[in-house]
Amino acid sequence: MLKKSLLVLFVAIFCLGNANAQKKSKVKKLSDDERMEWWRDSKFGMFIHWGAYSIIGGERGTKIAGGGAEWAMDKLDYTIEEYEKYPKMFNPELFDADAWVTMAKEAGMKYIVLTSKHHEGFALWDSKVSKYDVMDASPFKRDIIKELSEACKKQGIVFCFYYSIVDWHHPQAQGNLYPNYNISQHDDPSVVNPEFPEYYENYMKPQVGELLKNYGDIGVVWFDGDWISDYTTEMGKDLYKYIRDIQPNTIVNNRVDKGRTGMDGMNNKPGQFAGDFGTPEQEIPDTGIDSDWEACMTMNGSWGYKPSDNNWKSSEDLIEKLVDIVSKGGNFLLNIGPDGFGRFPSESIRRLKAMGEWTKKNGEAIYGASASPYEKPKWGRYTTKDGVLYAHVFNWPTSGTLKLHKDIKVKKATILTDPKTELTTLATSREVLVDVPMLAPDATVTVVKIELAK
Repeated sequence: MLKKSLLVLFVAIFCLGNANAQKKSKVKKLSDDERMEWWRDSKFGMFIHWGAYSIIGGERGTKIAGGGAEWAMDKLDYTIEEYEKYPKMFNPELFDADAWVTMAKEAGMKYIVLTSKHHEGFALWDSKVSKYDVMDASPFKRDIIKELSEACKKQGIVFCFYYSIVDWHHPQAQGNLYPNYNISQHDDPSVVNPEFPEYYENYMKPQVGELLKNYGDIGVVWFDGDWISDYTTEMGKDLYKYIRDIQPNTIVNNRVDKGRTGMDGMNNKPGQFAGDFGTPEQEIPDTGIDSDWEACMTMNGSWGYKPSDNNWKSSEDLIEKLVDIVSKGGNFLLNIGPDGFGRFPSESIRRLKAMGEWTKKNGEAIYGASASPYEKPKWGRYTTKDGVLYAHVFNWPTSGTLKLHKDIKVKKATILTDPKTELTTLATSREVLVDVPMLAPDATVTVVKIELAK
């Protein structure tokens, strides 16, 4: 009887393993260009910084955290024990994954990157590796990663997650605050915890594995915290391989490795470091980068919710930044910092609405577009796609004449939102002149569509 039971168990295990193997084998492994295609075409995504720090809002008594409010645990001198009360208070009953995804979609965004675990160490999914998560350490007891990933799938938005390498709550992963978190408060980048490799193998990799195995197809795995000395390029390469072994077609940012240096986030030679794209932060490279890249940026000055920060970028500025980035061959990852209740700030919602109104009319000149083959003109930027050049005019010519580069051979020119009215053009030895209305058809950025002659 015992032998029979063991045989049945073995067959069951074998069948399960075989089924998993067959499922894995059905995933067609794409070439790098095929794998990157959806991301390169998307151009515009939403970054969401959300965690226990969203309750704090960057404030402690009369003290306000400098910089981003997501660093509250460090900047406001919380001990680990003091900070642990915030996950216990994290109960965002107004969180609505469908509403969040709808706002992203209506803004013209094609993918969402959510902070699954920021530097504070609090995880927004049901982790079996740790109890310091939304299911065990908070009263909310809802798997936020699950809800948002399902909402994205339902609405055709690509779900992606951010994961922090540094973890202030974990004694083996506090980076340059080791060995006396919140006592010495030193900032010595050479400090290394000899136990960090244990955290990497027994905590970090298994958590990343959970996110890859339990929440469907992941578009991008977005790392941060690679700057700590504990983390090595060998770990980065190992982690990159681990991710691609689980989900062969996912995309991983360059912060998986130690290759992020300088403002452009991609000062390494191709193949020298693991990762699929560069990550300039709060900056737009003046001439772009010679490889795939994505500029991540806040709407005000903070990534996490910070009500005291009223330094909001205007909707017009954000639209121009989107155009500028696409004209240089990059993607724009624009951040939202929801509050502790699960609400987007009203200032963010207004800006998303304005960007959505613009992208709905002018998306043809953004999605799937390539970098400009010309130097940026004084009046705005160019993007190009399928034999068409798009002139994004920031400063509308009051003279009624738009001046293009002299090498542009125009077959037909129209305002993108008015395709039936053809504009008169004249090629001279110095430039190409286009007769345009005296008043800009779009008060923000008007796009002139130029079909090129072969």
